[in-house]
Amino acid sequence: MAGNSTGNSVESNQPLAGIIGSSPAMQEVYRLTRRVASSNASVLLLGETGTGKERIATAIHKLSNRAAGPFVRVNCGALSESLLESELFGHVRGAFTGAIANRTGRFEAAHTGTLFLDEINSTTKHLQIKLLRVLQEREFERVGDTQTIRVDTRVIAASNRDLMAEVEADRFREDLYWRLNVVPIYLPPLRDRREDIPDLVSHFLNFYSELNDRFVVHVQREAMDKLCEYHWPGNVRELQNYVERAVVLAEGDEFTVECLPSVVFGKDRPRASRGRPADVETLVFELVQHGLASAGPQEDGLHGKIVSRVERELIAQVLLNCRNVQKTAAAKLGINRNTLHKKIEEYQLKSP
Repeated sequence: MAGNSTGNSVESNQPLAGIIGSSPAMQEVYRLTRRVASSNASVLLLGETGTGKERIATAIHKLSNRAAGPFVRVNCGALSESLLESELFGHVRGAFTGAIANRTGRFEAAHTGTLFLDEINSTTKHLQIKLLRVLQEREFERVGDTQTIRVDTRVIAASNRDLMAEVEADRFREDLYWRLNVVPIYLPPLRDRREDIPDLVSHFLNFYSELNDRFVVHVQREAMDKLCEYHWPGNVRELQNYVERAVVLAEGDEFTVECLPSVVFGKDRPRASRGRPADVETLVFELVQHGLASAGPQEDGLHGKIVSRVERELIAQVLLNCRNVQKTAAAKLGINRNTLHKKIEEYQLKSP
């Protein structure tokens, strides 16, 4: 309503700095972001991979009264359970092999600021118990220590899966879900806000043209039509990747259809041999290409995001084929039984 700007400023649905999009779906995201920023409540960001959850988390922090404090990011899906526990809570010297000095954890590092836990759905039940305690009591112990550390850290968590479905499947603790889900914000996939695609393309064209010392400023109508028709499984990150590709490949100042990958035209990726399934090397190549396409150019932790997921699926299927006989499965995998047992616990693989 006009004429009452002071009272309604917290509900403004205008775009946030550094975030592109003016569609109705994004306006709702902006409104909720501004409203929740002034509180200390936990926030749960939901949406597919590549929808911009980290950007919204950053915006919440910058708009909050914690803006002067640190903003610390942790990708829970990129680390094993033991490494993630040490990363979050820190450890003391001698806590485990390789712990040659005390280390401050991310919860402690984010004191008076905000801790962003991305892919919270990837955490194990053991870690979820410890996370619940920190959220409830604001205290924890470093790995291998008995001294309790108190922190004033706001937590923003993100998940690319339906956490309630994870709870129902007994992969995520219900009490932790409700503790995190104080204020949920759903980020729409790009296919549900196609009207934002032209502005996003323009933004990325300018960014990558300057970065690569190029001058690609025009977009062929046919190319834009194809971009607006595509289903975008990798969301904004995938679009960003394709615009960067276009800037590199463009022969003049125009982004043309020739700069687009074949997948945008609905064509299958080429196979190794005509009429036969692709070999393992080709499939691995395509898997890595897809993983890189769905990741942003600044994203790290790619080894964990791609390799650990392949490893989990491999172990799960071998166990299934071996009727869950770990000795047989370990032999097929070429690893010892202790290593297999640790992997089963790390990936929370249940007996079929």
